[in-house]
Amino acid sequence: MTDINTGGVAGAQLRSFIERIERLEEEKKAIADDIRDVFAEAKGTGFDVKTMRQVIKIRRQDKEERQEQEALLDLYMHALGMAPVVED
Repeated sequence: MTDINTGGVAGAQLRSFIERIERLEEEKKAIADDIRDVFAEAKGTGFDVKTMRQVIKIRRQDKEERQEQEALLDLYMHALGMAPVVED
């Protein structure tokens, strides 16, 4: 196959990038399907998928980010009167 160079664009190089991206998109879809299957399996054994997703989100955060988010949530809950009242 000859390299078509049109308007300064190397056709073979562009095709290579496009094909690599397409393969990665296929792999990404397969991984997403696998993750969905694992969640379905967990749900089938009685786990709450919504809560599992929240736990995964929290585990991705670093300690400082997690503490900041928890503090803000606590502040907002108190401001809305939704936080439990701590009695001395």
